[in-house]
Amino acid sequence: MRKAEKAARIGEILDELYPEPPIPLDHVDPFTLLVAVALSAQTTDKKVNEVTPALFARAPTPEAMAALDEAEILALIRTVGLAPTKARNLKAMAKKLVDEFGGKVPCDMEALESLPGVGHKTASVVMAQAFGVPAFPVDTHIHRLAARWGLSSGKNVVETERDLKKVFPRDTWIRRHLQIIYFGREHCPARGHVPEKCPICSWAAPKAPRAKGG
Repeated sequence: MRKAEKAARIGEILDELYPEPPIPLDHVDPFTLLVAVALSAQTTDKKVNEVTPALFARAPTPEAMAALDEAEILALIRTVGLAPTKARNLKAMAKKLVDEFGGKVPCDMEALESLPGVGHKTASVVMAQAFGVPAFPVDTHIHRLAARWGLSSGKNVVETERDLKKVFPRDTWIRRHLQIIYFGREHCPARGHVPEKCPICSWAAPKAPRAKGG
């Protein structure tokens, strides 16, 4: 089966399972989404959603975040992974938004990636989910599933993103990103996975070559 045909069939399954996949990180605007996504690195979405209400109550805008002491930000997010680094980055990111972008989150990939603590994946999520601009953020889970399904042999998330953009139509990228995340959590875990029972791996996973008889 060609990759495009396989991707189309996978897309049909994902659309049936998750017709309107919700954004898993609680937010109310582009800034709070940006903060939540930045916090989510090496941390579960559930943990991020536990700390952001208190954080956003104190700092719902770039101006308010920039005005907080780094120690206060750290106290509010201390239970997430890499909290000291994230606290430092959040204050610096907010200050840059105020100083260089008029206190607004820019709808521009290059500008987003220039912010402290914001990498390509975070910028892609914000472009897609805050501004509706087609993007295909790839995290380690999507990278893993794309390889399992034979859609990409990319050695890193950058190569996998390129491959997935080729096989899925541009107008599906935003929901496919979310659908694959949910599918990975509910049907296709990293450990203890039984491919034969998986709605997608059972037919999409490349078959291992058989050993030649001696």
